[in-house]
Amino acid sequence: MLYSFLITVREGFEIGLIVAIVLGYLARTGNRRHFREVWLGTAAAAALSVGVAAGLQLAATELSGAAREAFEGFTMLLAVGVLTWMVFWMRRQAASLGRDLRVQVEVALRRGSILALAALAFSAVAREGLETVLFLFAGSSAQRGDSTALYLGGGLAGFAVAAGLSWLVYRGSHVLPMRQFFTVTGAVVLVLAAGLLTNGIGALQTAGVIGNLGARPWDTDSIVSMASTGGQFLHTLIGYDSAPTWGQIVLYWAYLLVGLTAFVGGLGARPAGRPAGRPAEARH
Repeated sequence: MLYSFLITVREGFEIGLIVAIVLGYLARTGNRRHFREVWLGTAAAAALSVGVAAGLQLAATELSGAAREAFEGFTMLLAVGVLTWMVFWMRRQAASLGRDLRVQVEVALRRGSILALAALAFSAVAREGLETVLFLFAGSSAQRGDSTALYLGGGLAGFAVAAGLSWLVYRGSHVLPMRQFFTVTGAVVLVLAAGLLTNGIGALQTAGVIGNLGARPWDTDSIVSMASTGGQFLHTLIGYDSAPTWGQIVLYWAYLLVGLTAFVGGLGARPAGRPAGRPAEARH
């Protein structure tokens, strides 16, 4: 539940932020009549994301045994790659995201293209929506037991929080600590990705796709069993394994230390080409 909540708060807010910036600019420039195109593009992107989610779930259901373990393992590793890229991409783009979106909206309005506004909303929301689907599917593959309702509930709660934050942005609120939000959630996402990495490696080992990556130096199943609620919660959230191999341990900590060091170390960097002293977002 916590995993799905954290993912949908982060990803949902990115989706809502894009929509809020576009709608806010249209409202400020007297173009509320074009809200419909933005919502149509957003709805189409949401429909695409739901369709992909259904396709992934159907594919996983059709597989069994080693084939399913391999499919889920590769999906988790793909999610790790996309999560990592997304965190660093958002850090670089956050300062100019609003300005870039407003420029694209202005170009669409100048050309008088209704489809351009819908396409803008569709492309931006679809990217984030497909990322969300991938992350949620990867997390659900890591979970075991009868916790589907809680997992989905956490995701819906995260979307609700993200919607509230996005509404504040649309209303012009300046009290949201945007930089701090993306900094904290970015670090949290890297921790979740480290867990997906070790879970994915574990799934591929079980499927026989890769060999056993070394000895298992400890077994804590008697303390926190993998079959227990707490064990499954930690397994989904941070990749807990009561008896991990040396390969899983090394990969987990290497990814986490390198990722967090690079992320924290680059927090103060300005996007390339941005002059010193220029405000993060141009005001209209």
